[in-house]
Amino acid sequence: MSEILIDDEEGVRTITLNRPDRLNALTGSIMTPLADACADAARDSSVGCVIVTGAGRGFCAGGDLKEGGADKAVVPPNPEVGSRTEQGFSRLRGFMETSRLLHEMPKPTIAMVNGPVAGAGIGIAGACDLRFAARSATFLTAFDRIGASGDFGSTWFWTRIVGTGVARELFFLGEKLSAEEAFAKGLYTRLFDDGVLADETMKAARRLADGPRMGYRYMKANLNNAEDWAFEAALDAEALNMGLSTSATAMVWREKKKQEERGGD
Repeated sequence: MSEILIDDEEGVRTITLNRPDRLNALTGSIMTPLADACADAARDSSVGCVIVTGAGRGFCAGGDLKEGGADKAVVPPNPEVGSRTEQGFSRLRGFMETSRLLHEMPKPTIAMVNGPVAGAGIGIAGACDLRFAARSATFLTAFDRIGASGDFGSTWFWTRIVGTGVARELFFLGEKLSAEEAFAKGLYTRLFDDGVLADETMKAARRLADGPRMGYRYMKANLNNAEDWAFEAALDAEALNMGLSTSATAMVWREKKKQEERGGD
């Protein structure tokens, strides 16, 4: 059974974590293909929007400690591969490319949170531009429960999404939030009844995939720049990207109009 499922529909690519019996908890065997799937989605020009979700009743429960998590394949230290700490860093950092790709790919990304999300899963959800959640969803940082500091960009994303005060509350106190509580804190973008979550998420994803892709590309670049850049540098980028996006969009629309006219002949 494949642990990562890929589905394409009308310009929308859905990437599904497929370990439902473990609430889609992460192991080395799923994290490598997940990062690869995100890389493929980022460079595939036919994809206009990416949805990430989990199979069954959960989004992602974080690292699967029972299965050894990311460290199961780390070999004894030796001069060729370094110490266990070095190997562990390299391995985990490679897995965490998933979060970087979801955050930086030049197209909108949506986390469809269909149930519990915890640990590394909140990093993956936070990496996405939008988070649509079911009422059965919960939110739990969970790192304090194993004496860990956080991974998959979780501390970085959530500090920027909800601010440092709320982020510190989430991580230090480690309280499980209901979907309604998470939505009230701004963790989830939209909240839906479980039965309509998939349809509503796909509706939004199709709208994005059908929209001005070059506009969204540069819009996302501006929004990402705003997280780190000084104001004047961000203004410079906005001015440049405004011209790039509008000219690219106009070119696409002109070509589309030509194709429609040829089809009408």
